[in-house]
This record gives sequence, structure tokens and C-alpha cells, in this order.
Amino acid sequence: MSQKILITGASSGFGRGAAIALARLGHTVIAAAETWPQVRTLREDAAKAGVHLEVIKLNLLDPIDIAHAGSFDPDVLVLNAGVMEGGSVVDIPMQRVRESFDINVFGHLQLVQAIVPKMVARKSGKVVWTSSMGGILVVPFLGIYCATKHAIEAIAGSMKAELEPHGVKVATVNPGVFGTGFNDTGAESHVQWYDPQTAVVPTPDFGDSLAGQADPQEMIDAMVEIIPAQTHLYRTMRPLATIEAAKQWQQTEWSQNA
Repeated sequence: MSQKILITGASSGFGRGAAIALARLGHTVIAAAETWPQVRTLREDAAKAGVHLEVIKLNLLDPIDIAHAGSFDPDVLVLNAGVMEGGSVVDIPMQRVRESFDINVFGHLQLVQAIVPKMVARKSGKVVWTSSMGGILVVPFLGIYCATKHAIEAIAGSMKAELEPHGVKVATVNPGVFGTGFNDTGAESHVQWYDPQTAVVPTPDFGDSLAGQADPQEMIDAMVEIIPAQTHLYRTMRPLATIEAAKQWQQTEWSQNA
């Protein structure tokens, strides 16, 4: 059955891949991109792929953009946009911390509060949060990013319990390390503010950690499967090998010394 699906962060990576694939399957897709150049590029990408996307501009720091996106009434809301800022917790500028939460958490929460009441009123709908393996475990020098994803896990878990009695489903997708360019950008982001002469904790070279990133298609395929599905697991994590690593991390938190 065709559904209306709104996806944030659809200009690249998982969002772009899922938006085009879902449109190809016959769904009506509202694909949100941060800037007007990204909007135009995404329209061109859709045309080249032979599908139609309704592409809108959505900068999650812009209340006008959020209000416009919130005027839609999708069957499924996919909260996929995000930023990653590297650096130690004691060194990262507070502006970057606030921006990370404003984009990854608060902007999306405003969208939730605009759209989900319509779902509750009709007693149907679904919200899919793009969390991360970093929402389950913690990666040193990505503490702020992981904090936003831990916040998403808490919000999504609460929403699931609160909305289930009203016919609205909530789920998460939790990507590991995939080669979308997102991790590479996050690893480089600190260079605009980082000063090795004044840093409290030296930031390491992230080069080795970026080697061997997985093919994003595995995550895109999983998203395309679960976004329109009536029944699926609450959490969808890929690559599959990451699932066991995340479970082991949670177990060690109960046994390791401070």
C-alpha cells in the first residue's frame, strides 16, 4: 500500500538513498534538504533516477522551515538529518554543542510536535528516528554526537510507550560506520576551532578509524524495508556485526571499574 513519507536529511547518504528507493516503490515521498542548492540537486537526482520526489528546504535551525515542514501530514515521519562534531568534551566549543543538539534533537522534536498530533487524531502513523550505534555505546572524541543520539534513544523510547495506545508506532534505525561521507565530515569538523597548543586533551588522528567503512546500501535497504512496514523490530541496526558489539558494550558498563 502506498504511503506518504516525509524524510529529513534527504540530500545525501541514507536519506537520499531511502527517499529515491521508496519513491521507486510507489510511495509519495517528501524529501527535505538543508539548503536550496541541495534542494535543486536532489530534484535532479530524482529525475535521473526516474522518480518523483516532493523536495522541500528544511534547515532545522530555521523556525520558518520547521513550520513549513510541520504543515505536512505524512503517514510516516523519518527523522534522519544530523550533524557530527568531533573533539573532546572538555574542549569542544559550547556553540558547537548547542548546534548539535539543536539540529539532531530539538529541531526534530519541534517537527514531531507539529506532525504527530495529526497522527494521534487519526489513530495511525509512524515515527522513525535515525539514531546511531553511538546512541547505544560511546565513541571517544565523539561524545557530544553520541550524547545527541543517546537523547534520541530516550525520546524515542518514551514516545513508543506514550503513542502506542493511540495507534502511532515509533522505531529507531541505528547505523554503524558506513561510507556515506558523514563520518569523514565529522572527523574533520574540529579543525575550524581546534588549537593543539591550547587543547586540554589532544585530539587524535581519526584516519585509521575511517578505513574500511561499510557499504551504505546495507543500511538503505534496511530502512526501505522497515519504513513502510506494518510490523518490524523497534530497533534496526546495521551492519549486522555491530549488533553484537553494541550488546557487549552495554554489558561491560555493568562490570568495568571507573
